[in-house]
Amino acid sequence: MDQRIGIVGIGIMGTAMARNLRQAGFAVAGFDPVPAARARLEELGGQALASPRAVAEAASIIIVSLPKAEALTEVIGGADGIAQATGTGQIVIECSTLPLDIKRAALDVMEKSGKILLDCPISGTGAQAVTKDLVILGSGDEAAFVRCAAVFAGMSRVQRYLGPFGRGSIMKYIANHLVTIHNVAAAEAMVLGIKAGMDPALVYDTLADSAGTSRMFQMRGPLMRDENYDVPTATIRMQLKDISIIDAFAADLNCALSVYAAASQVYHAGAALGRKEQDTAAVCAVLETLHGIDRKKSAS
Repeated sequence: MDQRIGIVGIGIMGTAMARNLRQAGFAVAGFDPVPAARARLEELGGQALASPRAVAEAASIIIVSLPKAEALTEVIGGADGIAQATGTGQIVIECSTLPLDIKRAALDVMEKSGKILLDCPISGTGAQAVTKDLVILGSGDEAAFVRCAAVFAGMSRVQRYLGPFGRGSIMKYIANHLVTIHNVAAAEAMVLGIKAGMDPALVYDTLADSAGTSRMFQMRGPLMRDENYDVPTATIRMQLKDISIIDAFAADLNCALSVYAAASQVYHAGAALGRKEQDTAAVCAVLETLHGIDRKKSAS
């Protein structure tokens, strides 16, 4: 396979996707404003280019994975953005979790330049991305989605086409609503066990394959068990970005999310306690602080 795929945004998720696409036989060209990210791409055998526009002129299918709305606006419509690239018909697979109005504005810019934007957020963490354990939540032009089938297969295990542009983002908001709750529920269960005098390892080993388990308990439980929060695959800072998006989306629908709202406060507390750049599993440490638990002191 000699098709070249473009990637704009070579962070935790983008790096994992680039690696998996290279292993699937694709050539990869990409851009990131951070020099270390471009260096990572070249270490994987990819080609680092000078701008999003250059990526769109080198590849007919481009994956975009970005941390904030302003970045998407610039990547698509900026002076060196994808919409400025020569040619027409390029497909951009937009994988970020961002406000829907920002994505729709980017869609308008792309359509005016004769290019296609797909709204395809990803359900899964950076750690899951490494093993292709991702679910593509696709929406937009169905024919373009079908044309990207081999690319999706090269970086994910499941691909869902959900209909018109925007439905992918809506489904991602719903998925992240559950992740927000399940992660805190896992932490609360771990803290309940610790308060009862049980070894965190015993709590995890017993519950991970029980009726009470969840994907978040299975994935984040080992980090909570080991107090391993400093090599994040998803940070509390990024979770708070998603929480703000979901809050606004639900408010527009006049939809009360009371359980989710309670869980969200634990992430805000984590940021206040200086844990913003730690893995989201650190909500367990937040609840331990709330309950006066100091595992290191107890072990000494």
